[in-house]
Amino acid sequence: MRSFSLLLRPRYRDTLASRIGWHAEVCPPSLRQAPQSVWHRLWFWLLAPGPLQASPSLNRLPPVRQDFLDSLNDVAGSAADALSLRIGQARSLRELWHLRAELYSVVAVNHTQSEAERRVSQLNRHFPTRAPRSGFVPLLS
Repeated sequence: MRSFSLLLRPRYRDTLASRIGWHAEVCPPSLRQAPQSVWHRLWFWLLAPGPLQASPSLNRLPPVRQDFLDSLNDVAGSAADALSLRIGQARSLRELWHLRAELYSVVAVNHTQSEAERRVSQLNRHFPTRAPRSGFVPLLS
């Protein structure tokens, strides 16, 4: 049987967010698209389970894509060129969200990890966040 103190001890997760002091989780954008007509938007708003379920509009994609490309503008090399091409071909904010790790890696190799963390944290403003999960271990029966 586990001791009671082990049950209350928080679990430590070493993540990029914990190292840079950002305590909210950055979530991928929803795959759902907001409807175009006013009537359908009303139903979408009434029936949506939560604000994170609504997909961002497609007109947000070009400026976010440009921010990703700007974060690579002073990085040279074949990896940066390949990543720039993938960023340019991204069809959704969700695809860009998945490219953050690769961007971090390319910037960290060409500059420093702290610079890569700074750039990724700047890009994270384009994506939904949520409060971190509880760090307590669930009670076992």
